[in-house]
Amino acid sequence: MTATAFESWMHEVQQEVERALDANLPQATALPHKLHEAMRYTALGGGKRVRPLLAYAAGDLFGGNASVLARVASAVEMIHVYSLVHDDMPCMDDDDLRRGKPTVHVAYDEATALLVGDALQAQAFQVLADIDTLPPARQVLMLRLLAEAAGSSGMCGGQAIDLDSVGLSLTREELERMHQLKTGAMLRVSVILGALAGRDLSATEMEALGAYSKAIGLAFQVVDDVLDATADSATLGKTAGKDAADNKPTYVSILGLEPSKELAEQLRREAHEALAPFGEQALRLRDLADLIVQRKA
Repeated sequence: MTATAFESWMHEVQQEVERALDANLPQATALPHKLHEAMRYTALGGGKRVRPLLAYAAGDLFGGNASVLARVASAVEMIHVYSLVHDDMPCMDDDDLRRGKPTVHVAYDEATALLVGDALQAQAFQVLADIDTLPPARQVLMLRLLAEAAGSSGMCGGQAIDLDSVGLSLTREELERMHQLKTGAMLRVSVILGALAGRDLSATEMEALGAYSKAIGLAFQVVDDVLDATADSATLGKTAGKDAADNKPTYVSILGLEPSKELAEQLRREAHEALAPFGEQALRLRDLADLIVQRKA
């Protein structure tokens, strides 16, 4: 696929995800107005939509139905956005800027931000549960996988380790474990749920997608650490240099800037290699691995 064709596909998916989120979020005119308005404020009109893109790419590979993929993409993005809302709150990373606009607790208030995150998480599972075209056993599996990825053995667990690690010196292995949970778990489940939107997966297919997801999950965080150290706030759409200011362990602080860039490139190659069993049909997943490593924001 040429860059132009990939960019066109990506833009089409991002537009479809925006429409799906708009349809699957409560309207601001529904009670309680402030909560629903704030949910829409943070979920709509921003972000790269990396997780939905991964879901659609995997869904295309395994023949996923368009309406099912729209719900899967909405669900993983709602979980991601809820995590950002809570992550930005004063009791967590305390940030005022996200996706180029004031964070929810700044635009509204802390109590609303807390409830927005809670409501988005619940809404994600409702969106998945309302799919009526999948075999029940597969749908239950998808709900369980999303719960695991979002919970204490996944994203929330990684965030807890991250908070406990401020000011500490972690080994590379400890840092990798943290990010496999904090960032990697939701990237992996986005790929797996997108694939399951099409059909059941064999153990071999699940293993290959897992290896791909592990590589891009780590690469995503390595690049995040590099960008936090090198880009400005306007480019990132969030406060730059915050990890160093908060004395948080990162790949850059442990490995250095250039070795971190080299690691990201190595992980990109590993992601491509993991997709070898799927041949050219996995081109969009390969392109997304490239996007994750080569992005500038």
